[in-house]
Amino acid sequence: MESKKKVLFIDRDGTLILEPPVDYQVDSLEKLEFYPGVFRALSKIVDQLDFELVMVTNQDGLGTESYPEETFWPAQNKMLKTFSGEGIEFDEICIDKTFPEENAPTRKPGTALLTKYFSQDYDLENSFVIGDRWTDVELAKNLGAQAIFITSSGNIGDDELKESKTELEACISLATDNWMKIYEYLRLEQRTATVTRDTKETQIEIKLDLDGEGKGQFETGIGFFDHMLDQIAKHAGVDLSVKVNGDLEVDEHHTIEDTAIALGEAFKQALGSKLGLDRYGFSLPMDDCFAQVALDFGGRNWLVWEAEFKREMIGGMPTEMFFHFFKSFSDGAACNLNIKAEGQNEHHKIEGIFKALARAIRMAIRRDVNCLQLPSTKGKL
Repeated sequence: MESKKKVLFIDRDGTLILEPPVDYQVDSLEKLEFYPGVFRALSKIVDQLDFELVMVTNQDGLGTESYPEETFWPAQNKMLKTFSGEGIEFDEICIDKTFPEENAPTRKPGTALLTKYFSQDYDLENSFVIGDRWTDVELAKNLGAQAIFITSSGNIGDDELKESKTELEACISLATDNWMKIYEYLRLEQRTATVTRDTKETQIEIKLDLDGEGKGQFETGIGFFDHMLDQIAKHAGVDLSVKVNGDLEVDEHHTIEDTAIALGEAFKQALGSKLGLDRYGFSLPMDDCFAQVALDFGGRNWLVWEAEFKREMIGGMPTEMFFHFFKSFSDGAACNLNIKAEGQNEHHKIEGIFKALARAIRMAIRRDVNCLQLPSTKGKL
């Protein structure tokens, strides 16, 4: 089955070329000035990625006395010729010529010029609108696509918005004034995962973003377990949400073990192709304790466990379950774990292990955008 086509719907003025600050019309060759870095970034996108390029632009009153066509086309054609000289060709150019007060369905954020892209041939969910106005963000929402917001002049066009900025912010995948940042974002696949695990013993939902900010939300029913999972989110720099409804009236076993399995599966799913992955990751002291976690997201599960605990429970969590957690995580994530810990304080030992795991994850999930190769001589992970 042929894969669906992805599209970059790209605004013109303020995105591909700079917008004159007074009349906002590029109506002469003297006004034609390209956005910094656009050639280098778009050339890389065309050469390395699989997107159709569609220019979508509102040109207020084009063809009327206020904006004669003979003043528009010389700059437009020069712009297209310059892009073509750099190997950048647009698959389609959509120009709306109406005034804002006409409220035409063809005018951004309307989609009347783009109806062909609503077909089964296109993957709008993984397509992007790139533009510098909030109406471009609203166009992304109307298309069911994502928005890349050029922040250099994003306050323009607010009077045409049909929705509030707050409602539209959820559509913005990236906000930047740098075209190379756009290229890097598009080049690196989004590393997120949602895993649900429903059994007669537990109902679990985990959401993970490997490129997050260390934010965490945890509801496992075991306070100390929530605290340990928070260490993973914070110190690995990932966004992690874990919600569990487990049979705690029986005991803690199923909740902890099944959560670990689902968490491992989330990491495996989010890592995706593993291109450019550092793959390996950490040891750290915590007061009287020393914890060491070596990790390899190499596609095979294995656990070496050298940690003993003298107490039966720590914060409502059975210490015998620590081994089971890391073994189940290793199985779900298909990773190697080598864990060692020594010290006198049992709380410090297990917290040190979780923090060391998080730091190992942080190291291992890093990617190099300039070297998106598989970190293996086998050719497969």
